[in-house]
Amino acid sequence: MRRVEDITEALWGSKVSPSTISELNKKAYVNIEVWRNQPLQGGKYPYVYVDGIYLKRNWGEEYENVAVLVAIAVNEDGYREVLGAAEGMKEDKVSWVNFFQWLRNRGLNGVKLIVGDKCQGMLEAVGEVFPEAKYQRCVVHFYRNVFSVVPKSKAKKVSQMLKAIHAQESKKASREKAKAVISELKAMKLPEAAKKVETGIEETLTYCDFPSKHWRKIRTNNVIERMNREIHRRTRAVGAFHDGNSALMLVCARLRYVAGNQWGSKNARI
Repeated sequence: MRRVEDITEALWGSKVSPSTISELNKKAYVNIEVWRNQPLQGGKYPYVYVDGIYLKRNWGEEYENVAVLVAIAVNEDGYREVLGAAEGMKEDKVSWVNFFQWLRNRGLNGVKLIVGDKCQGMLEAVGEVFPEAKYQRCVVHFYRNVFSVVPKSKAKKVSQMLKAIHAQESKKASREKAKAVISELKAMKLPEAAKKVETGIEETLTYCDFPSKHWRKIRTNNVIERMNREIHRRTRAVGAFHDGNSALMLVCARLRYVAGNQWGSKNARI
């Protein structure tokens, strides 16, 4: 609101009143809500990417995080599409179940693979709402999790070892490579890293069950991570939102803008 006041004063020599700005925002919210709840008409959506975006809100003069759950999908023609965003106080099972059910009621169907970071609430929700879908843990997030217990002096070598697992031409070959990497990590005196690879590698190899031409795009959550960075870039100036709905509206406005203006016919394909 302050930024709009400053702009109008610079342009016309007088500030627009806060009530006028508030009314304009309400009209914008109506349009965003119509867009947010419109039926999904892309047919089936075999690949769905999900994530939670955390923003700050002011609650009783105290700051807390509010989660905005976002889903982007690839339709049968291979084009990306923003499915929607909804407020979730935290990334727990209840929030994810409500989010997935809302998407399904709007027409989300034909889901074969859901790609995301490892969030127990999300995993449980997927099994409940889309039991026929498989789960792919984002490879990049998996690497970061392993790096958290690796000294910086050994990070580069471990990175090369992990990437070698996912560079194989079959799931069987990747599993065999993972066993070799686990043994090598133990030899390097990195037992915690070895344990993380041993317990988590299988959920990062689900992409191997799908067409190989899609592997590079469906084994990471990069498509939604790039969108998240853009959203954070635009919301950083706000600081803290006064409620969860205002955070949701700004996220949706940005999602709608990027999908409508930056996803052309060439770069919107998987």
